[in-house]
Amino acid sequence: MKRLAIIWHSMTGGSQALAEAAAMGARATEGLEVVLLHAEAATPQTLLDADGYLFAFPENLAAISGVMKAFFDRSYYPCLAQIEGRPYALLICAGSDGSNAARQAERIATGWRLKRIADNLIVCTQAQTPEAILAVKTIREKDLAKASDLGAAMAEGLALGIF
Repeated sequence: MKRLAIIWHSMTGGSQALAEAAAMGARATEGLEVVLLHAEAATPQTLLDADGYLFAFPENLAAISGVMKAFFDRSYYPCLAQIEGRPYALLICAGSDGSNAARQAERIATGWRLKRIADNLIVCTQAQTPEAILAVKTIREKDLAKASDLGAAMAEGLALGIF
C-alpha cells in the first residue's frame, strides 16, 4: 500500500487547517495510507517510509517556520540519496506573500531530488499587524477546497502509480 506523509507546522491554525483539508481529500482514495504528522513528531523515518509528501507550514519573517525548518534540518542528511524522485507539494499560510518560504522549501526538495507535482498553494491571510499575525487564523472555504483537491490529486497519483 502506498503512503502519503503530510507533515505540518502551525502557530495560529492556518497551516494546520490546510494540512487537515489535504488529508481529508487524500483519504478519499482507496489503497493509500495517509499519515498526518506535526513536524515535531515527524522523523527521517517518516520520509523514508512514505511514497510522497505534502509539507504545510506558515511563512514566518519571510522564511520557513522554525519548527518546520528544524524538521528539514534533522531529516536532510539521513534521507539524502534515499528519497530521490518521490513527489511532493507545498501548502503555505502567509501574511502577504509566502514566496520566500516556498523558495527555501523548494531548495531543500531540490537537494533531496524530489519531484514537485503541483504549483505551491500559498494562502495569504493579509495579517499585517502584531495582533493579526498572532491571532487564530480562519482559512476561507475556497482555500480549504484547494488544499483538499491537492491532497486528493497527490493521493490519486500515488495510488495509480503516476508519481
